Amino acid sequence: DVEHGEMVVIDADGVTSLKPFPAKQARPCIFEYVYFARPDSVVNGRSVYDVRKRMGRRLAQESLVDADVVVPVPDSGVPAALGFAQEAGLPFEMGIIRNHYVGRSFIQPTQATRESSVRMKLSPNRSVLAGKRVILVDDSIVRGTNSVRVVRMVREAGAAEVHLRSASPPIMWPDYYGIDMPDRDKLLAANHSVEEIAKILGVDSMGYLSIEGLYWSMDAAPRDPASPQFTDHYFTGDYPTRLLDREIAEGRNELSERQLSFLVDA
Repeated sequence: DVEHGEMVVIDADGVTSLKPFPAKQARPCIFEYVYFARPDSVVNGRSVYDVRKRMGRRLAQESLVDADVVVPVPDSGVPAALGFAQEAGLPFEMGIIRNHYVGRSFIQPTQATRESSVRMKLSPNRSVLAGKRVILVDDSIVRGTNSVRVVRMVREAGAAEVHLRSASPPIMWPDYYGIDMPDRDKLLAANHSVEEIAKILGVDSMGYLSIEGLYWSMDAAPRDPASPQFTDHYFTGDYPTRLLDREIAEGRNELSERQLSFLVDA
């Protein structure tokens, strides 16, 4: 890894590491482990695949339900679903097949393209789903667009019950650092209870990994509220910097509106 505050210079003399800035506490983005990084990546010395499997294990400990089979929402839900199935002692099956020629739905630019992406990229495996009590495991739930269509697909394939589990805590707060995450009024968990979300998504039950479980999955010490070890504002609202542009827009800051900032509330 290139560490925070580090410059790596590659020239004819070889590779040189420079650290010209004062050292500060690192707060790596925890969403890299939840969704963004490839499962075969090693980020800050941690295997993303291993972390995601631990998320699934802890999720099974926290929110297990009687079921016949554990099915991942591919592809990013696969490691967590595998960990869930192993911890629960349930069969792991590929009940949903993904078309790998379609991109990731979360980062599509518009709602219409996100919905189209979901329709094109996922197909049910009826031999796995028909007549079964299914636990669907996804890495996270942002707007719920993907989840609604996946649940409908699984039910239409003949599932007797559908229980949805998110391998991350509820996403309650938007990102202001360059990720296409919507305003808070479009975040499903920010506006509805778990019971309401279950009804909206059409599942028999809904469950999320706890923030404590997420830190456990990172093999980290319990979260320090005064100085969190990771950037986890998606789940906690604890942003690592002041959001000056948002403060200005809300009239809570007297700085000029012409002020430049990278923290743009998109």
